[in-house]
Amino acid sequence: MTLLRSVLLLILALLASPVAAQAPMAPNSSPGTLVVATHEAPPFAMKRPDGQWQGLAIDLWRGVAHDLNLNFRLQETSLPDMVDGVAQGRYAASVGALTVTPGRELKIDFTHPYYTTGFGIAVGKSPPAWLVLLRNFFTWGFLQAVLALVAVLLVIGILFWWAERRANDEQFGGPASRGIGAGFWFSAVTMTTVGYGDKAPRTLAGRVIATIWMFAAIIIISTFTGMIASSLTESRLSGQIKNADDLASAKVGSIEGSAAEDWLNRTNVGFQRFTSIKAGLDAVASGQIDAFVYDRPLLRYVIKQSYSGKLKLVPGDFGRQDYAFGLPQGSKLREGINESLLRRIDGQPWNALVTETLGADQ
Repeated sequence: MTLLRSVLLLILALLASPVAAQAPMAPNSSPGTLVVATHEAPPFAMKRPDGQWQGLAIDLWRGVAHDLNLNFRLQETSLPDMVDGVAQGRYAASVGALTVTPGRELKIDFTHPYYTTGFGIAVGKSPPAWLVLLRNFFTWGFLQAVLALVAVLLVIGILFWWAERRANDEQFGGPASRGIGAGFWFSAVTMTTVGYGDKAPRTLAGRVIATIWMFAAIIIISTFTGMIASSLTESRLSGQIKNADDLASAKVGSIEGSAAEDWLNRTNVGFQRFTSIKAGLDAVASGQIDAFVYDRPLLRYVIKQSYSGKLKLVPGDFGRQDYAFGLPQGSKLREGINESLLRRIDGQPWNALVTETLGADQ
């Protein structure tokens, strides 16, 4: 009797196992309809005003589902839940801009990648060089330097007037304002080595002051020129990010829970967390942060659509990302999905569609 009971239990377990392995079904849907998770990430997954989904990943999944005769219903959820929901058995698959990472691979299986890319760094567009130069002539720092130079010229002009006002009345005499003005003019042309020759000191004190001023002016004009050039160059280069190494000294933003967050943590770059790409790019455009790091193709698309005149991408990919569909561990759909997926992405039509959607890379 005990042996017979054991055999019956074994038969029941074998019969029940296929039922347990079935993919989650959508509530209020016909039998066999799969629940597929997605998350808005233009241009791979986009929700239209009428509630319908479209995008590179969505359309690719529809084609695969058609090849395999799969009925499904898309369910919007958060990016972390695209992984956790599949792992917990609430979704049969996750479709969108889902990056394969070691941490996610421990929870779920992935199909073959359908798109390989890297992280992008969005920064503000630099204005033309001539505009930067012109703008810096009206900064407070430049004005302070000019005022300091004028003050020095005025002091030297007063000294010339004091030394020459009586013995050289023709050039430095008359009212104080006229004499000091003449002294200011003489100190300015002497400093710039123009030397029109229209004024010259005649007294010993005036000539001593002039000699000292000639040598001092060489140092002053060299220092002043260096300060101006350094100020203009520093202003032009400040805030410019040319590669990933520059992120360490910049104000950076990214999206919490994303693969970009993992990459920034691995490279020891501190960053501010945002809830969406738009919020992060708005922060770059307004100057709140210097750069926003996220999936390069997503940044390319959003910048092309809404920020083409304000933002740009730093040339090059950083890190590596493989986009794939997420499936439960041991899913029986994986082999069939991979076969259909590889057929669809292996060819010119897919590459042309990607280029048309994302635009030419920068």
